[in-house]
Amino acid sequence: MTSDYMLGIDTGGTYTDAVIYSETHGIAAKAKSLTTRHDLSIGISGALESVLAESAIDPSAIGLVSLSTTLATNALVEGQGGRAGLIMIGFGPEDLKRDGLADALGNDPVLFIAGGHDVHGNETPFDQAALEAALPELSANVSSFAIAGYFAVRNPAHEQRAREIIRRHSGLPVTCSHELSSKLGGPRRALTTLLNARLVSMIDRLIGSAERYLGERGIHAPLMVVRGDGALISAAEARLRPIETILSGPAASLVGARHLTGLNDAVVSDIGGTTTDVAVMEAGQPRLDQDGAVVGGYRTMVEAVAMRTFGLGGDSEVRFDDRGLAAKIELGPRRLVPLSLAASLHGIAITDALERQLRAPHLGRHDGRFAVRTGVPDHLAAGLQPQEAALFQKIGAVPLPLDQLISFTQQKATLDRLVARGLVHICGITPSDAMHILGRQGQWDRRAAELGTALAIRQKDGSGQPIASSPEVLAQLIVDRLTRQSAEVILSAALAEDGLADVEPSKSILIDRALRRQAGIARFGLSLDRPLVGLGASAGVYYPAIADMLASDFAVPEDADVANAVGAVVGQVRSSVTVTVTSPEEGLFIITGGGDSERATDEAVALERARTRATELARARAEASGAVDVVLIIREELDAPEIEGRRKLVEARITATASGRPRTARG
Repeated sequence: MTSDYMLGIDTGGTYTDAVIYSETHGIAAKAKSLTTRHDLSIGISGALESVLAESAIDPSAIGLVSLSTTLATNALVEGQGGRAGLIMIGFGPEDLKRDGLADALGNDPVLFIAGGHDVHGNETPFDQAALEAALPELSANVSSFAIAGYFAVRNPAHEQRAREIIRRHSGLPVTCSHELSSKLGGPRRALTTLLNARLVSMIDRLIGSAERYLGERGIHAPLMVVRGDGALISAAEARLRPIETILSGPAASLVGARHLTGLNDAVVSDIGGTTTDVAVMEAGQPRLDQDGAVVGGYRTMVEAVAMRTFGLGGDSEVRFDDRGLAAKIELGPRRLVPLSLAASLHGIAITDALERQLRAPHLGRHDGRFAVRTGVPDHLAAGLQPQEAALFQKIGAVPLPLDQLISFTQQKATLDRLVARGLVHICGITPSDAMHILGRQGQWDRRAAELGTALAIRQKDGSGQPIASSPEVLAQLIVDRLTRQSAEVILSAALAEDGLADVEPSKSILIDRALRRQAGIARFGLSLDRPLVGLGASAGVYYPAIADMLASDFAVPEDADVANAVGAVVGQVRSSVTVTVTSPEEGLFIITGGGDSERATDEAVALERARTRATELARARAEASGAVDVVLIIREELDAPEIEGRRKLVEARITATASGRPRTARG
């Protein structure tokens, strides 16, 4: 039996996809299973059992397993994740005002302690006692820690000491900022570290679930994870740096789109349950965002594809604005569990409640909505306030109607906080429900979708009329709204790539006229300069109308529903390391990055040491992530102006990138 089979897995917000792929035979089999957030192994095993059965391949013939996921991206877009304690060494409270750090921190605790280094790596004394005194209370209220030290990229010693102390006292996961980026900019590096710490338990559970199942099925192959730039890293590396998996799923989809369509130039739009991800492909390669990925409104220091992620998908929350003469529909950014899906999972618990609400003479404020626990481990509920804990106790594994859960207005805000923590899902009307009503999807319970929509049309617009004349009419309005918002987010991404990021398609009168093809003496039109590639399980349903609105050619590949899983197994391992050389005074050169700082008295010697350190570390990291046949590329940036007729080295940045194909179980 051939041994070149590879298994690709993509764990999305709604579905977990699996493909078995061979470089010689292509896709041997593909399968889907619902993602089970409370126990990811259920969704993974469901998809893998199906794909193994369809392919009839012996599990021992699989030589490589690669995983992509949108879980980290979705968590940041929806404002979810574990509660993290931020330790700022050498920073002050005023630094929270920069780069959106205070907003990202929210109600999570932060501790400022003395320490840190200067630009050349010289230290300010570290206040170990202050850290040790604060740890007992902090540890009891968080699930992980993030450490950011002043100029830690030049000398990480204080971050490393703090990590040792925290691990000794609490045993909780700890993320250090110097491990995530070599770039200067302390507050943004702290932001990236904070987000990483929140994601640790989520990605650890995902990888652990995959590893357990693979072991049980006798698949003893290396497990790789797709990074946000499309490269592969080992599962061990992903556990330490889960922030690097933001945009993992979208990056894999770009790699998969190129492989499935053969198109070198395209706008790729991947619609999932929670998000729509849009990127531009040029000359067969995705554009990379050198400034760092933007997810959930935060610009991180994670180098990733120049992907723009919008909170818009098949499971987006449907919201009605009834303040005008005609009601308006808006979608997202929050994901709901579709009523049709909730009913297919929980049966009459959903439909009975909806029918009861329909029998009432008037529409209730919370009709058509349910709350259900996500089922995450109990320790992730640490630090709940009394009112949050009391409400959480009332919510169980079976969806509970909100009209039986919420007794007074303030409880709605409390429930929203539980949702933001990833502890509770809300069930309600979504575009997926609308598609069931219109007969364009049929995998879940259509009756529940019809009941929920029948409740929704009881709402009145500003003129006192129902917002729609029938569930079918409202369903079409919801789908039309998804088409329009999708066109707007695709245009937003395209305009940003053209340097017009300040143009908001949703607020532009001219773009509105062009999309509606409004007649007039001055007639406006627009289109894309390259095909629109639609990806995702529902791409074939949505994208013909979206492409028509954009007056553009489009392609939905045959295997668009598993493009992410395909991209997961056709990528390469890549690792980059940057080492910096600075000269604080005549005849002294300091080498920092990738380890302890070094000193040299000759510029040529310092630069050569930096090259050696960068290349050796990049190769070692790539090989540690499973790369073979490693190829090295070195890029050097020298800032050395002439001052009063003499050349003066200010800073040199040497970046080594090592890449290679992933090692399989058979080498």
